[in-house]
Amino acid sequence: MITRRMSESSWLVSDLAGMAPYQLAALLRVENPEWEFGPAYETLGIFGTYDDPSPSVELALTTRLEPMSPRRHEIPVCYEMGLDLERCTQVLGISTGNLILKHSGQDFTVYALGFQPGFPYIGYLPTSLTGIPRLPSPRPKVESGMVGIALDQTGIYPSDCPGGWNLIGKTPLVICDEAEGFFPISAGDKVRFIPISPNEFWGLEGERL
Repeated sequence: MITRRMSESSWLVSDLAGMAPYQLAALLRVENPEWEFGPAYETLGIFGTYDDPSPSVELALTTRLEPMSPRRHEIPVCYEMGLDLERCTQVLGISTGNLILKHSGQDFTVYALGFQPGFPYIGYLPTSLTGIPRLPSPRPKVESGMVGIALDQTGIYPSDCPGGWNLIGKTPLVICDEAEGFFPISAGDKVRFIPISPNEFWGLEGERL
């Protein structure tokens, strides 16, 4: 592993020898709960204070610290509200029912958060759902709660914003409230999508994850 200082109070860890960045973050967080961690796909950002020494990454591994168990989130999705659902089934050559079955039929892992506060990058999609690129031109506005897919990933828009993912459904739940510091999803968490009807959607709309 390679630890490089990014600033007076932050470090970047790379070459993780097969360990997922969110797993290393969980190990280090046990002894350093005051630090902040930014897991990405292949690197881990660590943010402390000016007086903190360089993180003892190797020490965390050799002492065999036990990481915290990942949280598991069940997120209801109304697939009938997916603006690109029909087009995606045509591109993939599968039925709507099969797409829903595949997308909701397994636990996924949150690998990183970014793009906008609380946006989870979730993977990886089953092979039968992969290969659809982002839209050639992003939509000017994607509503909060929309669930999208792109290439081998899926994600959820936590708030209204422009976006270019293929929208296959919508969750009625609030998955992020930046103003109130509500960020229930973290890198390393597990996510399973639960199909719901439009009536169930309206009954749950606005509730928090």
